[in-house]
Amino acid sequence: MAVEFNFNGEVALVTGAATGLGYATATALGQAGATVALTDLTADRAERACAELRDRGIDAHAWAADVRDAEAMSRVIAAIEEQFGRLDIVVPNAGIYPNTPFLEISEEEWDRVLDTNVKGVFLTCQAAARAMIRAGRGGRIVTISSGAANHAIWGWAHYCASKAAVVMLTKAMALELAPHNIRVNAVLPGYIDVPEGGAHLSEHYKTAIKSAILRGRPGEPRDIANAVLMLASPLADFVTGTTLVVDGGSSAGRVHLRPTGD
Repeated sequence: MAVEFNFNGEVALVTGAATGLGYATATALGQAGATVALTDLTADRAERACAELRDRGIDAHAWAADVRDAEAMSRVIAAIEEQFGRLDIVVPNAGIYPNTPFLEISEEEWDRVLDTNVKGVFLTCQAAARAMIRAGRGGRIVTISSGAANHAIWGWAHYCASKAAVVMLTKAMALELAPHNIRVNAVLPGYIDVPEGGAHLSEHYKTAIKSAILRGRPGEPRDIANAVLMLASPLADFVTGTTLVVDGGSSAGRVHLRPTGD
C-alpha cells in the first residue's frame, strides 16, 4: 500500500528552520502541501530559507524571532492567525548544543542552553496551543528532543538535561491538551549529519558514533523530517504523549560488544 502524506490547506510552524533539521522539516511539510511559517533568530537567515523553499514551489513565510522571548513568539503566532486564520502543526525545533565539560560550564552557558532548548519549546507550544484552542480545530505538536534525553554524553550535561526536560514537557502537554484534540509527541534524533551544526565535533567522535549505527549510515535531516510528517499525519491519530527514537538503531544495544569474540 502506498502512503502519501497530504497536508493541503493546513498551516505549519517550524522554529529554527533556516538550516538543518528545521529546514528539512519545513521542506517536507511544504512538499506535502502545507503552508509553512518558519522562524529563525535573524531576518536574513529566515528570509533566505524562505526564498529557497519558494523556489521549490512551497508556500513559505518567514519571521525573525527569538524563541526565548514570549512576546516575540506571541507576535509570530498572532501574525499567523491573522494571515492564514489557522495553525494546524507546530514543530518547535530551535535548539543549541555547545560542548563543554561539566566542571567548566558557566552559569551563562547553562542558562542559554536551557532557555533556548526548554523555555523556547514551552513558549512556542503555549502560544501555539492557545491559538489552536481558539480556532477549535485541534492540532498537532511535534517537539524535537534527542537521544541525549536517555543517554548522557560527555560535555553535554546542559544539553542532555534540556532534552530530557523536553520529553517530560511533551508528555505533560499531551495530557493537558488532549481534551482540545491536540496531539503532542516528541522525536528523538540520534546522530544526524548536519555540517553546519556539527562543526565543533571532533572527527574521532563522529567516527565512533557512526560506527555504532546499526543501519550502517549516519542519519540525515530528511530522516527526522519524515518522522515528523508521520507523527503529524492521520496515520498517528491514536498516538500522543509518546517519543519516537530515530537513530538508525544505535540505542538498541552495544553493536561492538560480542560475548563470543566473533
